[in-house]
Amino acid sequence: MKRILVPTDFSIYAENALKAAAQLAKKHNAEILLLHMLELPNQMSDAISNGKSIPEVMFFIQKAKETFAEIFDRPYLDDIEVTEFIQFEKAFDGVLKFTQKNNVDLIVMGSHGASGVEEIFIGSNTEKVVRLSEVPVLVIKKDEGEFDPKEIVFASDFSKESKAPFSKLKDLADKLNSKINLVTICTPNSFKTTDTATATMEAFAYEFGLTNFSITIYNDSNIEKGILNFTNKINADLIGIYTHGRTGLSHFFNGSITEDIVNHTHKPVLTFKL
Repeated sequence: MKRILVPTDFSIYAENALKAAAQLAKKHNAEILLLHMLELPNQMSDAISNGKSIPEVMFFIQKAKETFAEIFDRPYLDDIEVTEFIQFEKAFDGVLKFTQKNNVDLIVMGSHGASGVEEIFIGSNTEKVVRLSEVPVLVIKKDEGEFDPKEIVFASDFSKESKAPFSKLKDLADKLNSKINLVTICTPNSFKTTDTATATMEAFAYEFGLTNFSITIYNDSNIEKGILNFTNKINADLIGIYTHGRTGLSHFFNGSITEDIVNHTHKPVLTFKL
């Protein structure tokens, strides 16, 4: 992990994300790219693209630069390479395009974690980034203090397609010396016997050479509730999940379930797109 993107609207929620990103950057010797999006009316965007200077736009740019200067003085950013960027684009569009152009390895975003309505970047933008980003997205709900997740939940059906996202999660867990709690959620619509589920997870753990891990079969009314209830039961520090990036698929996770989990937990969530 060399480049961590932190989109910011200069809110307290964005700063919570930046604090967590700073701790990851120190552990991985990574650079932080701090991105502020200015969503302008169409006529202003056209004027900017034609090389014209608009006083209102210059004012917003100057205020953003002043705020960046204040942020760079934060002690938690000491000894970290941080570069600021200002773009004129819609939030989620700009984040995704910036990620592709700048070889970003991880996006860290802040969020209220309330009802899915009061999200940073006006509601649906965080969800859109989670659903569409080709790189992992870490969603931070509150000031985590020392962001040092020692108990990570990975819920899956442990099929072949789950191996690629799990490999990325394992890399992070190894770096943080974290325990990985593998869990199969059994629901009335996706029942597996204990023997079958256990054998599948044991084979999965063996393939990845896991040493610091646990295996659990957890029963609940649906997958989302099962993940959240199991996470709370063991008081895990982080949830790792993956998404197909779209809804309506008959797989373990679809976009809707992943976004619901992101919205309905106060725990940090690390998402991966298959």
